[in-house]
Amino acid sequence: MLHSPSTLQITLTDKAAVKVKAAMEKQGKQGAGLRLSVLGGGCSGFQYGLAFDQKKGDDHIIQSQGVTLLVDEQSAHYVDGSEIDYVESVMGEGFMVNNPNAVETCGCGHSFRPK
Repeated sequence: MLHSPSTLQITLTDKAAVKVKAAMEKQGKQGAGLRLSVLGGGCSGFQYGLAFDQKKGDDHIIQSQGVTLLVDEQSAHYVDGSEIDYVESVMGEGFMVNNPNAVETCGCGHSFRPK
């Protein structure tokens, strides 16, 4: 299913946006976007990728909390409706994708099995 740029929905929580902006500044990536991608692998079959990047080809561009999110069409199918959060716990801290399209996620929160 192809997504038009206006229909793909991905959001950042306030805490995730603060952490992304701080990392961009620290790494000198202020002009970049945050790419959310889906790759094969991980405990549950697919895993999320987050990286600072520039727009490529037919990327979807989403603005959330003052951060530009970049998503390629193939990944868009798996992450539509997701929320990127930043979680701190006794087990560690890091970004977590809350994905309504996942029927199973692993304990680390970095991989999933889609519907």
